[in-house]
Amino acid sequence: MSQTYANMLAKVKEFHDKHEFSKKENNGHDMAYRILLTIEELGELAECFTKGKPQSEKAEELADILILIIGHAIAMNVDLEEAFNHKMKEIMNRPAIRGELGIRVTKYKQE
Repeated sequence: MSQTYANMLAKVKEFHDKHEFSKKENNGHDMAYRILLTIEELGELAECFTKGKPQSEKAEELADILILIIGHAIAMNVDLEEAFNHKMKEIMNRPAIRGELGIRVTKYKQE
């Protein structure tokens, strides 16, 4: 990996600026709309698996989701790098629980 988060953030900011996402009439920073776009992209990633699409298409859909997530941070004025580091520190101290579908790392107790 050669890019830093700062590099990726700058590219997504440039994309947002180019298309004027922050203008109210464009709804580019409306989180309800952004969440719907994220669900759409998650569906496209899921489709790659259910339809046996190649790794290159899976990677493209995953990149779409990453770009959206970084864009969410821009729209919400969140320091995602700081939030990421805080959350990683927290979850590294959580136990793993094996559920019906697989392992989970959660603060909730299994019933």
